[in-house]
Amino acid sequence: MVTYRCVIEYDGTAFHGWQFQPGLRTVCGEVEAVLSALYAEPIKLTAAGRTDTGVHATGQVVSFEAQRRFPIERLALALNARLPADISARDAQIARDGFSARHDALGRTYEYLVVNRPTPSAAIGRFSHHVWKPIDPLRFERAAADLVGEFDFIAFCGVLPTRGPTIRSVFSVTLKRSGDLACIRITGDGFLHRMVRITVGTLIEIATGRRDVDDIPRIIATRDRKQAGYTAPARGLFLTGVRYDDFNSYRPAIPGLV
Repeated sequence: MVTYRCVIEYDGTAFHGWQFQPGLRTVCGEVEAVLSALYAEPIKLTAAGRTDTGVHATGQVVSFEAQRRFPIERLALALNARLPADISARDAQIARDGFSARHDALGRTYEYLVVNRPTPSAAIGRFSHHVWKPIDPLRFERAAADLVGEFDFIAFCGVLPTRGPTIRSVFSVTLKRSGDLACIRITGDGFLHRMVRITVGTLIEIATGRRDVDDIPRIIATRDRKQAGYTAPARGLFLTGVRYDDFNSYRPAIPGLV
């Protein structure tokens, strides 16, 4: 058996998320079908992040094992010749035996795009969330600092995991702007279901004056989802990078903005 690692980009608009679902168009289903045809054997993927319906990626990492060999220098080209236009393979490499895109990941980075102006954007509306009230960068920075560290983030979780703790470590939360476009960048060891989108919604409420600037510690302490902010729409979210001990797939959602 040979273990492979691929970096995948996709526009999540027309997909029912990453995870394979019978009868539905998913990113995993499309990529597995192409790989299975290329290798002439069933291929099952392990992904670093199981993105939800409508979420995009510039740095998704997948791993898989295959009995047959395929010329590694041609694998990305062969994938892109067969994948639909809203998925592309950035890179393909042979990995060490036993490598897992999910379990070997040391950190994951998500970026969330916000159009912050009175009117929405027709040009990038499918990749961003429109917020009409001005985002105060100082309020954002103050609130974001309270998210950095290891906490029980159950109050920021959409659907509870079937097993395992809800404690996660957030390494950094930043806000960058270029004119009317804002990018919220969150890096951590891992994230609960919809945790990034709920975090973004809460930070937007704080940064636009709808919540107290010191509200984050109180929300975490309550362990109550109802105390956190709204869930920001999926269309603004990108999985932009996954870090391993010898590799980082990071590529920004908007080059030059962060």
